[in-house]
Amino acid sequence: MTHILHRRIRETLPAAVRGLGIEIIDDAGRRYIDASGGAAVSCLGHGHKDVLAAMQAQMEKIAYAHTAFFTTDVAERLADRLVEEAPAGLDHVYLVSGGSEAIEAALKMARQYFVEKGETKRRHIIARRQSYHGNTLGALAAGGNEWRRTQFSPLLIETHHINPCYAYRYQNLSESDEAYGLRAAQALERKIEELGPSTVMAFIAETVVGATAGAVPPVGEYFKHIRAICDRHGVLLILDEVMCGMGRTGTLHACMQEGIAPDLLAMAKGLGGGYQPIGAVLLSARIFEAFAKGSGLFQHGHTYMGHPMAAAAALAVQDVIRRDRLLDNVKTMGRHLERRLRERFGNHHHIGDIRGRGLFMGLELVADRAGKTPFALELKLNAAVKREAFARGLIVYPMGGTIDGVLGDHVLLAPPFIIDARSIDTIVERLGDAVDAAVATAATRHVA
Repeated sequence: MTHILHRRIRETLPAAVRGLGIEIIDDAGRRYIDASGGAAVSCLGHGHKDVLAAMQAQMEKIAYAHTAFFTTDVAERLADRLVEEAPAGLDHVYLVSGGSEAIEAALKMARQYFVEKGETKRRHIIARRQSYHGNTLGALAAGGNEWRRTQFSPLLIETHHINPCYAYRYQNLSESDEAYGLRAAQALERKIEELGPSTVMAFIAETVVGATAGAVPPVGEYFKHIRAICDRHGVLLILDEVMCGMGRTGTLHACMQEGIAPDLLAMAKGLGGGYQPIGAVLLSARIFEAFAKGSGLFQHGHTYMGHPMAAAAALAVQDVIRRDRLLDNVKTMGRHLERRLRERFGNHHHIGDIRGRGLFMGLELVADRAGKTPFALELKLNAAVKREAFARGLIVYPMGGTIDGVLGDHVLLAPPFIIDARSIDTIVERLGDAVDAAVATAATRHVA
């Protein structure tokens, strides 16, 4: 019997007892390739000696100091590093304990920025359907996944949603990437005009959509159009790179590949690689100056923000990524992963789309490839793929509700940056067997 309230109450989980490189070992000695990095977290894999040594060294100095009384050298050094490598115009850092906290802070920063400027009517947040921004109430309200939102909707603040830039589902056959990217962005302008430009404070989006839709990248110059629309109406652009950022797509920040910089950038997961809970918000100079010249504070805070142990772990993770040129490996192995996925699944009857960037790839599963028809909801295909993969010693991140929060299934892959070609080949082989087994079971159930 367990006294933990687990995610799924009726499910019995094995105990993870050790992590070594790209593998996790359970209490029965079974080994699993962590091909999703948990939830795109473990960018350096498990048990990295340099990160463990940095944490031990920090623990021997000071493990905790409340930020109402002290700063710490390690938190300052982490902030310096993040600003040094930040997109243009982002020059201050707010350190928190995870992705949901980062989004909550970013939303509050956006609101306080306009309050400091005297534009108190700006309160509306626009986001995208099929987005995920976290599970705290503000982040959940911003997110566009109906399955997560529905039962808590009476508790959520009012937000507004437009369609995502989701080429597989929304791009017309005759439409170029450039034309579709423009059309998808124009939905934001229409929504701003509908609400009234003077009332909209922020647009929030994942640069590459993560868990809810499965590594969906923007196309054309979508984000350049988004940036221009936000500037035209004085709306802040918040980019959520909690999952897709910190090197996952091949550049430290995914928005670097779009040629834009946001006003607020949320990060977590790969920032500390799972060695400690940590997240951060990068904010632009104009937001910082509004706070500094106005009230002189940011009216927000958490007990564990700027935690020295978390900062030490994150700084060590980022040092290793830089020292070992792991972003080069993300690009090289990302190309290999995409190639192997296309070789294995490119003509698969039940894989409708293969997408993503770097070591952040998704497969969308369909019952009918020609019509892009999803599998029936009751088949729970995503759960079957997860179960079949796990039985083969493979951890992947499948989810349902890909299309609209209810229908659709996908599998997300986000292996550690230290991955090699042979391990990728093994991942694709095991995943192929798992998908085939899950589909075969689904077909049997459907006939029955």
